[in-house]
Amino acid sequence: MELTVGAVLEGKVKSITNFGAFVSLPENKTGLVHISEVSNTYVSDIRQHLTEEQDVKVMVIGMENGKINLSIKRLEAKPQSRPAPTVQNRAPRTAPTPPPAPKTADQLFEEKLKAFMSESDSKISSIRQYSDHRTKSRRR
Repeated sequence: MELTVGAVLEGKVKSITNFGAFVSLPENKTGLVHISEVSNTYVSDIRQHLTEEQDVKVMVIGMENGKINLSIKRLEAKPQSRPAPTVQNRAPRTAPTPPPAPKTADQLFEEKLKAFMSESDSKISSIRQYSDHRTKSRRR
């Protein structure tokens, strides 16, 4: 059987690490279910969701450099989101605002120059305050 992205397979969890679980697949192949692909909810400890030797159904989500990336959560039903607001509660729709026009090279340069000058002025004023403080303390 040729593994392809999107294929759904049965496998057995062989080992668990902090970053995911290695799953034994048909034809003596092994794939990794990354911790972010275990559940639709946040997973802080993968061992609370999987155990070694557990049979699992997985989906192949990627194959790179001989490595097989798997997912369990993509086979789960997605959690229900909040219900859509009723017509009574819905805010009136407004026309979407167009994205701002891209800035020209001159505008980008001016912004960078202003930021540099502001930072430079700030540094100079702190140096002046420091040197004023030192000269006043020497006069006494």
